[in-house]
Amino acid sequence: MKRLGIVYHPDYLLHVPPFEHPESPERLQAVMERLEKAKLLEKTAQITPEFADEGDVLAVHDRKYLDQLEKACRRGDMTLDAGDTYLCRHSYNISLLSAGGAIAGAKAVAEGSLDRVFCAIRPPGHHASRDVGMGFCLLNNVAVAAKYLQARFDVGKILIVDWDVHHGNGTQSVFLEDPSVFFFSVHEHPTFIYPGTGRRWEIGKGKGEGATLNAPMAPGSGDDEYRVVFDQVLTPAVERFRPEFVLVSAGFDAHADDPLADIRLSYEGYRYMTRAVIGLAERFCGGKLVSVLEGGYEISSLTNCIEIHVREMLEE
Repeated sequence: MKRLGIVYHPDYLLHVPPFEHPESPERLQAVMERLEKAKLLEKTAQITPEFADEGDVLAVHDRKYLDQLEKACRRGDMTLDAGDTYLCRHSYNISLLSAGGAIAGAKAVAEGSLDRVFCAIRPPGHHASRDVGMGFCLLNNVAVAAKYLQARFDVGKILIVDWDVHHGNGTQSVFLEDPSVFFFSVHEHPTFIYPGTGRRWEIGKGKGEGATLNAPMAPGSGDDEYRVVFDQVLTPAVERFRPEFVLVSAGFDAHADDPLADIRLSYEGYRYMTRAVIGLAERFCGGKLVSVLEGGYEISSLTNCIEIHVREMLEE
């Protein structure tokens, strides 16, 4: 059995939508209740995160954006620019705590105190770019963790696998010209779903050309199609890149029951993808793997998928 950590803080529930919204505190509450009921919390190390240091966040986000976000929360704004990204007075601080959660997970694995970590954090992050939050995301948690690993632990090459059903446009933009971070996103085709990016020809720019790999999937795609992408597209690319650390933007909204998309993954599909990233981490990084929660909006499928994901990471 692996030494698995779970990052969580009860204050994550303070980021509350001012109107009915799919990204709600009830999502994370249900996840933690399921992990407790399944007796997985007692088999894992509990990590209580701290707020991310400003310097670590500024490695990804512009000062001007952070100031705008903080002021908007203080003013009592209900949304941030795009109408689907809500705010409350706690949102700025909780977004720092969410980024701090990803950092805490990365730190535990980098230091060797744990083998793998699942970060049960919110708000999610993969749509947030350097200067704007969008798509329910305020700060880019996985990008902050990647920059933290490079700055604090001298990790040279990082693989980010994003299997949220929506393209991780924010993460892609942060590392678009960075050859040291390989960003792979498998998602529903942008013709049919938010945010409208993530086409095959988006491969990075400048020195980062070739370090971005997008696999847009047709509506109705399921386990078989995802298995082909992981086996025949992702794996050869990772063999060439040879990462030193693996981060996962783990969205569970590609499940067939999720209401926000038309991908048809099953629970076995999520089990397969989890095993695939574990296998890549074992082959190239001494097993160093941190998974960060992104989307997933149907409570039953979300909690079932995460129980499977955590059990696979634990290797009971």
